[in-house]
Amino acid sequence: MNIKIISGRFGDFSRTRVVVVSARFNELVVKHLTDGAIETLLRYGVSEHHLLHVTVPGALEIPLAARQAVASFQADAVIAVGTVIRGETTHYESVCTESAAGLSRLSADAGVPVINAILTVETMDQALARAGGKAGNKGREAAEVALEMVDLARQLQNG
Repeated sequence: MNIKIISGRFGDFSRTRVVVVSARFNELVVKHLTDGAIETLLRYGVSEHHLLHVTVPGALEIPLAARQAVASFQADAVIAVGTVIRGETTHYESVCTESAAGLSRLSADAGVPVINAILTVETMDQALARAGGKAGNKGREAAEVALEMVDLARQLQNG
């Protein structure tokens, strides 16, 4: 078979514009995720001048801030960073569902990769494990996914 395969590659990201939107709620965890994402973007060559970090109170505010930042900053990708830990009420379900839906809508509407790195976990231990502990750093992983998707989008746009 002679099927053309296109996948994102890691290359020159010096002109790639990335927005990282992070929630301040559960800041202990979010700081590690955000630092991991930003360090990874810089390591792959994203210029500090092309990187915007926006902070918001919580996960529910991330989609709106991300939408506004995409428009004003002309972002090639967005990384949404937050942590939602299950509590004793059903508020957890609505926060998880609505923040994810808002990010999905943004990606479809804006036509840019929007990477959801909002942890939805049962306990603080699970969150810390995913913020640089045993399960790695999901912020770093999100940055790599964002860059791979930026490259993929460029390839598809250029035929």
